[in-house]
Amino acid sequence: MFKIANERVAASPKRLLESCVVSLFVVTLIGIASTNDAHAQSASFDSFAVPTGSAPHDVAPSPDGTVWYSAQAQGEAGRLEPRSGKIDRIALGAGSAPHGVIVGPDMAAWITDGGQNAIVRVDAKTLAVTRFPLPKERPNANLNTAVFDKQGHLWFTGQNGIYGELDPQRGTMRVFDAPRGRGPYGICVTPNGGLYFASLAGNYLGHIDPRTGAAQVLEPPTPDQGARRAWSDSQGRVWISEWNAGKVGMYDPAKQQWREWRLPGDDPHAYAVFVDDRDIVWLSEWSANALVRFDPRAERFAVLPLPRAHANVRQMMGRPGEVWLSESGTDHLARRSSHAPAD
Repeated sequence: MFKIANERVAASPKRLLESCVVSLFVVTLIGIASTNDAHAQSASFDSFAVPTGSAPHDVAPSPDGTVWYSAQAQGEAGRLEPRSGKIDRIALGAGSAPHGVIVGPDMAAWITDGGQNAIVRVDAKTLAVTRFPLPKERPNANLNTAVFDKQGHLWFTGQNGIYGELDPQRGTMRVFDAPRGRGPYGICVTPNGGLYFASLAGNYLGHIDPRTGAAQVLEPPTPDQGARRAWSDSQGRVWISEWNAGKVGMYDPAKQQWREWRLPGDDPHAYAVFVDDRDIVWLSEWSANALVRFDPRAERFAVLPLPRAHANVRQMMGRPGEVWLSESGTDHLARRSSHAPAD
């Protein structure tokens, strides 16, 4: 291949013109082929490098314009100012291994720290760090993801078989055993206050009663689907990414019904799921290294290749008009306009 590339080829103007015509024809054919909704070949992303070795696991854009991320490999929280590119790095403490990060009603960053087995708060103004350790009888919970309910209480999951509730005002915490043991992963709240979590190892969607803490198991239609992340749309329907099955699932509490759609591709693996302000569903697909857009009304997918190989996007969040992705494999954060055409 290198020999051919280095050879000198003498070409007449006629041959050059013929070559250009053929090339234009080929490019045109490629362009036509790339317009298939399920296989869009280009997408516009804004990219933001974070410190090398950060391995940003989760990302959380704040209403104030900044973007938080969990630097899992460095035991830090990071805060990006997208306009300037400035990054604040906040050390979370000895042994820290932050997993999830969200922005709370107080505008602080709230982090599930598996290394410290604690919920960690980072003040948005002072960057002061406050820790809320799990009870001593709940060691090694493998804390995963958190969400605030309508009462301002933080609910969280731990893959080693727990979920729990923290009341930040009182500093009190309740921890519950999850059905089927290991697996609690993503968690979400619906507009009417419903609490749901996905169990990756348990293969179900759990519905939490916030008063008693009990969880009802809701079985998706596909067995062993590997429910990983969960997100609610504006109608209160809960969307889950099905890692093992390569599907996106939707549970409608009002109808108590499930629907599922398989992602495009030969062997899709859906990791993160996020529903934007227009109820468009976004998923990170690891096999194709792509962002997948799903329009529930048209039941149509668009696959948007990510700008860097092996991005390993584990979480997505957004704010009106934006989808944010954390590329744990490339030490980047990426932003995509959620209102732009699906290419």
